[in-house]
Amino acid sequence: VQLQASGGGLVQPGESLRLSCVASGTWFSLATMGWYQQTPGKQRELVAIMFDGGSTTYADSVKGRFTLSRDNAKNTVYLQMNSLKPEDTAVYYCNVVVVETAAGRLRNYWGQGTLVTVSS
Repeated sequence: VQLQASGGGLVQPGESLRLSCVASGTWFSLATMGWYQQTPGKQRELVAIMFDGGSTTYADSVKGRFTLSRDNAKNTVYLQMNSLKPEDTAVYYCNVVVVETAAGRLRNYWGQGTLVTVSS
């Protein structure tokens, strides 16, 4: 499984960005798709995650500003980021957990990371 993330960049506070992540490869099903962020010296933290049934969980810091969506036909997950703040500056990593077999074996994959910089 390979993940191709895109959409990062430099924006001013209050502006928007949309991150995309395309998953390619073979799997039995996709258990979760989501995004994490990481800043220097800190551990990678969850931003938003969507489960197979469609339910979504967001970090408190992004609730009401970020929206996670998924296009199953394209195996793509999107993170729409609105009202961006300087504290949103981070490298954003796409994450997918696939169900590899009908027996339910799970495997975790990470994309290459895309930098989001929010600065005036």
